[in-house]
Amino acid sequence: MKIAFLGSRGIPANYGGFETCAEALALRLVAKGHQVSVYCCKPYSKNESLFYAGIKRIVLPTLQKKSLEKLVFTILSLIHVVFTKTDVILMFGISASLFCFIPRLFGIKVVINVDGLEWKREKWGRLASFYLRCSEHIACFSAHRLVTDARCVQDYYQDTYQQETTFIPYGVRERPDAFDGKTMQSLGVRPWEYVLYVSRFEPENNPLVVRRAFEQVNTVKQLLLVGSAPYATAYIQEVHHSQDRRILFPGAIYGNGYEELLCHAYVYIQATSVGGVHPALVEAIGFGNCIIANDVPEHREVLQDAGIYYDGSEADLAKQLQDVLDHPQKVADMRTRAGRLAKQYSWDAILEEYTKVFSRAMGTG
Repeated sequence: MKIAFLGSRGIPANYGGFETCAEALALRLVAKGHQVSVYCCKPYSKNESLFYAGIKRIVLPTLQKKSLEKLVFTILSLIHVVFTKTDVILMFGISASLFCFIPRLFGIKVVINVDGLEWKREKWGRLASFYLRCSEHIACFSAHRLVTDARCVQDYYQDTYQQETTFIPYGVRERPDAFDGKTMQSLGVRPWEYVLYVSRFEPENNPLVVRRAFEQVNTVKQLLLVGSAPYATAYIQEVHHSQDRRILFPGAIYGNGYEELLCHAYVYIQATSVGGVHPALVEAIGFGNCIIANDVPEHREVLQDAGIYYDGSEADLAKQLQDVLDHPQKVADMRTRAGRLAKQYSWDAILEEYTKVFSRAMGTG
């Protein structure tokens, strides 16, 4: 098959969940003999190479404005893809679902990974939120197949739109056998002596809640708040506004450095409140972390009994943090549970499910 990935910011993955998913799937599809192209957004594409590990990179520009950046880039991608020999596209997100008729007019099959309920994100104004909710509905008609990464989102589409979707979760990377320790050394932290949070610094991801909760706990361990975000300068400044010397803000970290931190964290915090299943949470499970998670349905669905939950408030997060800091055996137990759970999230098995969806969209499966 000739497959194109649209809607992520591109590869190599250096931004978020869609990018990680695009890279993981594309690498495996190429290894199986498929031709894969990934559309890359120019402002995020430091790599100028035409190919990455056998995957074709198509770099297109966009308008660098929060509400239009991804939409403009994706529309340009939808126009460009009709001039290529593509059998099926995998669209990440629903923001451009209104324009998915363009490749359909040229016989290209469309699969959309709808992600979570994007319109609930606090960063969008009323108009953008309304547009995204309409796009959610339009996706039911503009795609040949829809994919959801969470059962609760799958139920939402069935209950709201009577629309069938295919549930396919995110996968976990293979945990490396060893690390050189350079990232921890550069940050001045030691294995098992820090609490880790990784996410974009946006209100619905709650880095401010995490920072304020940690300021209330009694520990000599450190907190690493890893992440950043475009178009959120004022909020990021508020997150950074702390006098607690135990808290570090190293910015965004990807690749081996991110994996090194994930492998050696005492506790990992998943504070997101919307957005479907977050790949970072699945990866934290795969790396055997003790995880404290915001108590939302998506996290319960993924973590099951392998996580510790808090009610979304600073006070309860601080309480749960203090409990695991005071009880190392509880941390060890949660790591064991996470290790057992990780077996459900193999990228090879997930690739097989996506391949079936592509075949069904083309009428061959």
